[in-house]
Amino acid sequence: MGTLRRSFALFSASWAVLRQDKELVLLPIVAAIASALAVAPFLIGVLLVGSTGTGADGDVSIGPAGWVLVFLAYVVGAYVTIFFQSALVLAANDRMTGGNPTLGSALAMAGRNAGRILPWAIISATVSVVLQAIQERAGFIGRLVVGLVGLAWTLVTMLVLPILVIEQVGVGDALKRSASAFKRTWGENVVGNGGVGLVGFLLFLLGAIVAGPIIALGASNSNVPLIVVGIVLLVAWTILVTAFSSALSAVFRTALYRYAVLGEEPGGFSHELVAGAFRSKPGRGSLT
Repeated sequence: MGTLRRSFALFSASWAVLRQDKELVLLPIVAAIASALAVAPFLIGVLLVGSTGTGADGDVSIGPAGWVLVFLAYVVGAYVTIFFQSALVLAANDRMTGGNPTLGSALAMAGRNAGRILPWAIISATVSVVLQAIQERAGFIGRLVVGLVGLAWTLVTMLVLPILVIEQVGVGDALKRSASAFKRTWGENVVGNGGVGLVGFLLFLLGAIVAGPIIALGASNSNVPLIVVGIVLLVAWTILVTAFSSALSAVFRTALYRYAVLGEEPGGFSHELVAGAFRSKPGRGSLT
């Protein structure tokens, strides 16, 4: 229960930082739109030139050229997503160190790291493709194991992006330092990010509770406009909650980076909160 309380305290502290720059919540929305537009040509290419026909079960059979296009789609999608994530991280770091970031300044800072994040996008895409390929060919236990491996990879690499774009280091160094920081603060790494996800899920349920009866009422009366209104409300709310959770996650990740890697108290987070939440595990030594 103490860990759960800290989780919600970290959520509140992350929101206290984010609400000073609420316009940054737009970044995840723009990222989703930009990623879809960037990936679409590659997926269309798979259908036009990369497929070798449709099987008896209706699935599209992808040839070698198609798999190349699929991989490129993963890389492009990962790059766009990471670009906007880096904008959020850099803006949060700017705010925590006394700055006053804007939407424009966040994008400008990310732009200065455009080349630096490319290797990380390629690595992320490669891991995603390999894990997905294994998962599709594995049985139930295999899928479970691959899922756990994917979760472990996500947690161990959680601080790669802040280290990469804030300290201007290479991907190899960022990976090693992120793994080292994870070993020291693994509990709060999991709980803090999980706390953001939990609150996001509860907010989504709130939207479903409101929109669900509207959709059900429209369906019972064959009222198509009412059904459309309910679906539009639910989709819009889901997009807002997802963007809000993504932005808060970036703030939390930046705060964890400043404490776990730099040994500093991040601006906007009280001494009691960071001292209790981001503590080293016994025998691991200092956080710096």
